[in-house]
Amino acid sequence: MTEAKRETRAPRVLVVDDSAVTRRQLRAALEAADMSVVEAAEGVEALQRAREQAIDLILTDIHMPTMDGVALVEQLRASPGYERVPIYVLTTNSSREQLAAGRRAGVTAWLIKPAPLPDIVEAIRKGLAAPAR
Repeated sequence: MTEAKRETRAPRVLVVDDSAVTRRQLRAALEAADMSVVEAAEGVEALQRAREQAIDLILTDIHMPTMDGVALVEQLRASPGYERVPIYVLTTNSSREQLAAGRRAGVTAWLIKPAPLPDIVEAIRKGLAAPAR
């Protein structure tokens, strides 16, 4: 996608969480902040969505069925076009082991649940504005 085309559309955020309530809340908050939201309930579905369209930032849970968030990050980082896309984890698990696994996989940032929606939106705005890593 050319840079000019990217600037003419709302930033596209892929929200990955097995909780429909969480996805709905995040969608409402992000769309209110002029972002486009693509949803997936787990990692395999998220990979499919990422293949179907260009995603500007991924926000994923860790604990999900079929493919967890760390495996998703590893798969995304190995996919053309997603080597530098910001990937944020929104989870209740902030153990040292989980943080280390996420760092090795290529997680950009961690947000700990329950995080206020305005804080999540602000973190995503900053991630979208940051230069590619």
